[in-house]
Amino acid sequence: MHTDKEVKKDFKAKASKEPDKYYATSVLKKEGFSRKHCKNCGTYFWSATSEEICGNPSCSGGFRFIGQTPAKKKLDYIELWKEFSRMFRGLGYTPIKRYPVVARWRTDTDFVQASIYDFQPYVVSGEVEPPANPLVVPQPVLRFNDIDNVGITGSHYCCFVMIGQHAFMKPKDWNQEKYFTDIHNWLKQGLGLPNDEIKFHEDAWAGGGNFGSCMEYFSRGLELGNQVYMMFEQAPSGYKELNLKVLDMGMGHERNAWFTQGKSTSYETTFPTVVNKLYEITGVKVNNEMMQRFLPYSSYLNVDEVENIEKVWKHVANKTGYDVNELKKHIQELAALYSVAEHSRALLVALSDGALPSNVGGGYNLRVILRRALSFIDRYKWDIYLPDLCRWHADYLEQLFPELMENLDEVEKILEVEKQKYEATKQKTNSMISKLVKEEIDDKKLLVLYDSYGITPEVVKEEALKFDKKIIVPENFYARVAELHEKQEQEHATKREEKLNLEGIPETIALYYSNYKKNKFKAKVVKIIDNQVILDETYFYPTSGGQLNDLGTLDGQNVVDVFKQGNIIIHVLSQKPDFKEGDEVAGEIDIQRRLQLAKHHTSTHIINAAARKILGNHINQAGAKKDIDKATIDLTHYQSITDEELHEIEKEANRLVKENIEVESKFVPRTEAEQTYGMNIYQGGAVPGKMLRIVNIKGIDVEACGGTHLHSTSEAGEIKILKAAKISDGIVRLYFTAGEAAQKEKKQEKEILEEAARLLGVDIGQLPSRVNELFEKWKLAKKAIEKKKDVAIHELELRIKEEFKGNVLGKVSENLKTQPEHIVKTIKRFLREMEEMKNKLK
Repeated sequence: MHTDKEVKKDFKAKASKEPDKYYATSVLKKEGFSRKHCKNCGTYFWSATSEEICGNPSCSGGFRFIGQTPAKKKLDYIELWKEFSRMFRGLGYTPIKRYPVVARWRTDTDFVQASIYDFQPYVVSGEVEPPANPLVVPQPVLRFNDIDNVGITGSHYCCFVMIGQHAFMKPKDWNQEKYFTDIHNWLKQGLGLPNDEIKFHEDAWAGGGNFGSCMEYFSRGLELGNQVYMMFEQAPSGYKELNLKVLDMGMGHERNAWFTQGKSTSYETTFPTVVNKLYEITGVKVNNEMMQRFLPYSSYLNVDEVENIEKVWKHVANKTGYDVNELKKHIQELAALYSVAEHSRALLVALSDGALPSNVGGGYNLRVILRRALSFIDRYKWDIYLPDLCRWHADYLEQLFPELMENLDEVEKILEVEKQKYEATKQKTNSMISKLVKEEIDDKKLLVLYDSYGITPEVVKEEALKFDKKIIVPENFYARVAELHEKQEQEHATKREEKLNLEGIPETIALYYSNYKKNKFKAKVVKIIDNQVILDETYFYPTSGGQLNDLGTLDGQNVVDVFKQGNIIIHVLSQKPDFKEGDEVAGEIDIQRRLQLAKHHTSTHIINAAARKILGNHINQAGAKKDIDKATIDLTHYQSITDEELHEIEKEANRLVKENIEVESKFVPRTEAEQTYGMNIYQGGAVPGKMLRIVNIKGIDVEACGGTHLHSTSEAGEIKILKAAKISDGIVRLYFTAGEAAQKEKKQEKEILEEAARLLGVDIGQLPSRVNELFEKWKLAKKAIEKKKDVAIHELELRIKEEFKGNVLGKVSENLKTQPEHIVKTIKRFLREMEEMKNKLK
């Protein structure tokens, strides 16, 4: 198999030899276009003029539409989507709502990076139906490879809206000429462009083993979009036609609006209200004459495409007639301002959709752009409050994405916490930088300082100037930082070392979905491999989704483990069975274990909903484990959970239990489930398959889940949250019990409290004041030992001997066999330390 890059190169060469076969050339010829070969870059393109230069800005002379756009229609950012969706609805397409930028339905990426991501892998593979066919969608996407270009080129973004035009067709229904005609009509009628202002480039695309031809379209140096025709897949013999052909047109919303207005930068047309307010707040003045000369060449400064950026700056300065230092100073200040505007919009969209800044995965890149924005604000001493920018963005985008108005208070809280972390990092690192700048600091050290300590290169550079030392920050620094934290292509799930050979064995019918209380059944033995048994159907639940497997018997022989390989369920016995393949066996499940696991699983969903209500809509399940005696749920949260918040979550969870809410479990086609309940059904990870089992706690929580669940919330019994612990940046784990396990936990804790009270000679209600008294004595003991004052030591020794006769610590420790309340943990710690102090005083 060849790489995607190799496939693209080979297929592009092949398509160039047979353009009529792979491109809609009949439409182009009918419209008066003829095929050309760019004398600069060698690209094959189509033009209605006699020009021999393609539309690429590096060949055609940069952006040439600024101040002189050929578009007859002037569309602002909001109007552009309205006009596009109106026109395409008339052409037979269905406009659909955007998907979240957080790609919870996928295992291979954190964020949506193109509109086609919405439909991968299941729609594109033909496994499930699309929400409409054909369709168009205004899809926000997040990409972090262009961070350093944001603001400079006038056209780059971390977050932009990709207008998607998509169709998923069987070969007999595929109509490439129509799809091309439709987008050409958008250029002509939607934007009002004459044919002599449009250039179409022949290209190819390859990805994930699939490939096809591609047609890009330009006007006056600006690429407005491109259509990919995904028609083939790699095969050992070469390639073969796909059973489902896919149209993947991606068009830059920002670029099209910018192009129709011909403003100096796309930022002024993408978020005009925010940019104008920033000009007013900061006092930054735009040198219009300089910008008008600079912008046609700004695309040359793409740091991903040049080797010597300083050389390019000098070239651009020469073209504009300005001194290079004067030009850089003005452009870089404007770029910083536009970056603050752009990054705040990206954060608004990402945080509203449930993402959180962190030091891992995609959240790391969110923290990168947040700290980049804050460092610009610090450097230029601007009085800018990022949550205000988010509100301005949301207000402007309300007609397009009204949902962005819903979580503004949460967005503000998250940004405030992140700013506090940023300020704390600055305080801690001042002395560190002062020492470091005296050493040689290269690119690698700058990356280490940022990645390990959060110190931005701008701070290092500024501090170095105090020592008359010049630090050169790479132009593509933030892109390189983002690359350090690229998410792995595949999640590394825990797998058994050896897989069984199950070829030819049909999938097991899982009966546990329908009735979690049924514990006796009969089934036919399909296969026996040593002590491992496969049945045609089973009520035994295999370990999955964080829930432990059932235990029980098959024909009286103990089942000690149950696991799943693909769609086949394997029962592991304690010994080789005395029955044979083809026999009918009687299965019996340990019903008490099953009921407790079901209570813990449904309680996981209840706590997830309760936490979301108390802490905010950014709460999502990041993982869970359900055992017999207790369970855990990992939640996405930007800071540690306080005791008060924990109490409120437990209170809300038990309110939901008492409400006796119906828990409905049913299988639903994937697309129907997503359209009905939204993409938040994916809690704790993506769920495969064209049919999803939806567990719906009516009006409270809806999740795609394959576990055993109760029929109503009241069946969970009391829920008791034991504690919370921050297990990683942005993830908090709650430990809890439910039902009989919760009652057992309460009984044990009561016994512990009673024992602690007895040992200290007080009633349980007096424990808090007694603990405070112990604390004061602990401080006195510590102080006395440190200062070694004989009088204080003698006085303390008498008090300790009076208070603690015998080995008190040993007696308390013996009784602390389960997780105690906070007050008991405090007693244990004080007793241990005071016992140590007593020994020292001896």
